Parts: sequence; structure tokens; C-alpha cells
Amino acid sequence: MVGAEDSIREYYRTLYRKWGPQHWWPAESQFEVIAGAYLTQNTSWKNVELALGGLRREKLLSLEGIRQVPLAQLETAIRPAGYFRQKAARLKTFVAFVDTKYRGSLAQMFATPTSDLREQLLGLNGVGPETADSILLYAGQHTVFVVDAYTRRILERHGITESKTTYEEIRRMCQAALVNEACHEDFPDSALDANSPVPHRPSRMSRAERSPLAQVYNDMHGLIVNVGKHYCLKSKPKCESCPLKDFLPT
Repeated sequence: MVGAEDSIREYYRTLYRKWGPQHWWPAESQFEVIAGAYLTQNTSWKNVELALGGLRREKLLSLEGIRQVPLAQLETAIRPAGYFRQKAARLKTFVAFVDTKYRGSLAQMFATPTSDLREQLLGLNGVGPETADSILLYAGQHTVFVVDAYTRRILERHGITESKTTYEEIRRMCQAALVNEACHEDFPDSALDANSPVPHRPSRMSRAERSPLAQVYNDMHGLIVNVGKHYCLKSKPKCESCPLKDFLPT
């Protein structure tokens, strides 16, 4: 396990030095992050952006908007994200949860201790660990690491985890590996690799105030996503050009 944590720590340092901040999550409000976390389930981010655009055009991208809109209208607005009936119902459920438990206040909700709020979110219909942790980290600036399919794929191919390794085991491993890391260096564009994947444009939420550790978790997840999208592909991975190629088991 110690060796695994050392490797993950080196992955972070290598990728951050090479690519710099990734400006996750691309959103202008806490609720936009939350809506995106629901909408991104079982679909691509491109489709999520289309669905968020629909919510934005109809002025529904808020607790109040979701609370008041008829369910059928909400379904139509988010149709590009797929599974739109399920996701519309789940967004309604989330808003009802905030209204009932926190008097309609995201500020009150996010002031709840991380472990308590995480348990509450996991109790909502349609909220699994990845969705809960995305909401906690990216909307609430809580110090939790988000594990996604890219994380699993990279760690398995590097011999750090196995297919049977649980979400919680991976999350705790990554958190332990990165707990003492912090982004102290600034990386001007000239210092970045010319072939770096283009990060998201800075947004209000990507620049939100957060602890140094939450920032590390934020950046590491964004960096892993770019490795998964551009190099560690599901089929025909591009290992020879991957910035993590030197860490592959021989």
C-alpha cells in the first residue's frame, strides 16, 4: 500500500508539472456543479453541456428553478443528457432534500461536516459515491477525492489496483497519497508542454476559495481525466506518448 501511495503521489507531481491547473469544475455556481454531477451520469460531458445550456436558457439552473418547473418541462430541458426522466426526478429529489433538511440553503448544507453530508447524499435516489463526492469537492469545497472510471482504468493498468478494488479503497488510497501535497508553484503557459490537453477555461467555481488539500484533489482529478481521455483509452491506449509511461509495470 505504501508503494501504491508513493506512485500516486508521483503521478500527481508529474502531471501537474507538465500540464498545470485544469480549472475543474467548469461552472458559474454551486448549483450548476450539482446539476452537472447528476447529468453526467452515463453520458459524455458534451451532452451535459447541452443539457446545462437548456436549463440556462429556461432560467432553471437554480434551486428555485428546479423547484418550480413542471417535471415534464424539466425532462425536455435536459433531454440531451440521456436518461432524462430519471435525472429530472433525481434533481427534483435533491431540491426537496435541501428544502426539507436545510431550509433551501446550499450554504447550510455545505456547512455540514463532510462525513455526515456524504452519508446524507448517498441516501438520495440516484446518488452514488462518485456523484456525492463530486458535489462535495466541486460545489462545496470539501476535502474528498473523486474516483471515476478513468482513475480505475489508470490504476489497474499500472498494477496498483484490481477490478475488485472498491470505490472506497481507491478513494482512501488516493487521499492518503496526496494528503501532504499542495500546489505552491505557478506554471506560466510557457512552462507547459506544447502538446498539453487544453484545460477548461477558468470559471467562478474553478477559482472558488478552497483549502490547499481540496485544490490538490481538484487538480488531480482533472489531470487524471485528461490522461484517460487522451492517452489511457479504453481500447488502443497510447502508452508510448503518455506522460505516465515511465510508471508502467515492466
